[in-house]
Amino acid sequence: MTIPHVGGLFLQLSLWDLVESSGPLPKAVMVILLIFSLLSWSIIFSKWAVFRQARSANRAFLRSFRKAAALEAVAMASEQYRRSPLVVVFDFGYNEVARQMKSRGSVTNPLALERTLQLGLSEEITRLERNMSLLATTATVSPFIGLFGTVWGIIDAFQQLSTAGAASLRAVAPGISEALITTALGLAAAIPAAIFYNVFGSAIKEFGSRMEDFILEFLNLMERSFES
Repeated sequence: MTIPHVGGLFLQLSLWDLVESSGPLPKAVMVILLIFSLLSWSIIFSKWAVFRQARSANRAFLRSFRKAAALEAVAMASEQYRRSPLVVVFDFGYNEVARQMKSRGSVTNPLALERTLQLGLSEEITRLERNMSLLATTATVSPFIGLFGTVWGIIDAFQQLSTAGAASLRAVAPGISEALITTALGLAAAIPAAIFYNVFGSAIKEFGSRMEDFILEFLNLMERSFES
């Protein structure tokens, strides 16, 4: 980093030198922001892989489901599509159908079946939303943590300037540069978290809509399977 001096000279400061020369509190702020950033990126990579696999499994499972003539055939084929959120909904519905068939010999309570399917949908949405709150927290809180470190660093820089006895850019520039690093780190942690929180939020809504549609397809297949 090059900081111009009022007299035409230049003060050469590397980013690492600024970090090393920071006080205990700015360093603590940087560590906190680094932890937030690492956690958010681990969630981003993990969810990206999970959602990609879920989409692929959904497509494959739907093809198999729509070709099947009865629920039993789907149940046997569903084991190879365990990464599909639709399979979770199917399992809830199929278990309820099996329970009613075992106790009454037929599906006599379609309302209970619909509620069970909705429970499966809710459980899968909850699983897909896991750790999303950490992305939201990182996006919301990190800029303020960085700003806190910046304000503290600027206060410290002006305190050093007051004891230096002369107002010069050379005296205050390193302290201000150190302070601004925390703002940059806060934004670096917050921006990706905010972007992917919105991307994943849209993906979860899409999964929810597909599961809602699948519930209708399940009920239709159930009626065809057990109609007399």
